[in-house]
Amino acid sequence: MTQKLLILPAALLCLCCFSCKKEKIAIAGSGWQGIAIVDKVSGLTEWSHDLEEGDECNDIEVTPEGNVLYAYSKGAALVGRNHEKIWDYKAGENEEIHSATRLRDGSYMLGVCGQPARIVELDKNGKQLNEIPFNTVIFNLHNQFRQVTKTDDGVYLIPLIEKRKILRVTPDGNYKRSIFTGHDMFSVKVLENGNYLVSCGYDGMIEEIKHFEDSQDSVAITSSIKGGTLLYVGEIFLYENGNKLVANSNMYSDDKSQPLVIEIDRNNEVVWSLPFNREIKNVTSVYSFFE
Repeated sequence: MTQKLLILPAALLCLCCFSCKKEKIAIAGSGWQGIAIVDKVSGLTEWSHDLEEGDECNDIEVTPEGNVLYAYSKGAALVGRNHEKIWDYKAGENEEIHSATRLRDGSYMLGVCGQPARIVELDKNGKQLNEIPFNTVIFNLHNQFRQVTKTDDGVYLIPLIEKRKILRVTPDGNYKRSIFTGHDMFSVKVLENGNYLVSCGYDGMIEEIKHFEDSQDSVAITSSIKGGTLLYVGEIFLYENGNKLVANSNMYSDDKSQPLVIEIDRNNEVVWSLPFNREIKNVTSVYSFFE
């Protein structure tokens, strides 16, 4: 009996520690000289990191170790919560980096705008493993692309802004059939059903695309939501329950009353929002995590 009494409190302690974890939201945005982590319940900023003048952050994540990964146009970096840089990959001359993500195996992937553009993969220490050059046929670097996604079968999805199409590049650098959307695009995410979820930037909407090797269908378009207004739609973070966390940037809108980030359910109804904050300004990238 004594032994059981000793084990039970330990089990309860573990359950308590797990339940005490809180959801945090990492945010960043074009035109804002900083990145931050906010508590989702209170909306208060718990951590922030200043960027240098001219830096533009359009991608942010938090690793399982608690470090912060972000792109800043002149490069991409991984920093600790003490602001010390763990690694810093610099863009070359006449290049921009707007995409930085951690892959499932713990390595990193960067999308580099340039002539040619490049997909760069780094090891856990930030050292380059390989690169895949490709042509966008877009001469204005800033109009090439923002966030790049790598699918489970190794295909890179590049949402070309100026061309309004999703370029699909294989690991050996070959091109698969492009998908024309007709919309301005910020990012492409792969849903559980295999469809592509596209955030349509300036067009202020979200599009779901069902695609095949020889054809495609637009199966759902969301331009209006219940409880809010979509402005410039940046990154969309996908929750396991089907909800979506949407970066809702007001940098191109006179309407500053709309939330900076919204969470919508499967019925496109707002279930949570981060109100406008003059200190945060614009949000184009969001990432949810618990700690």
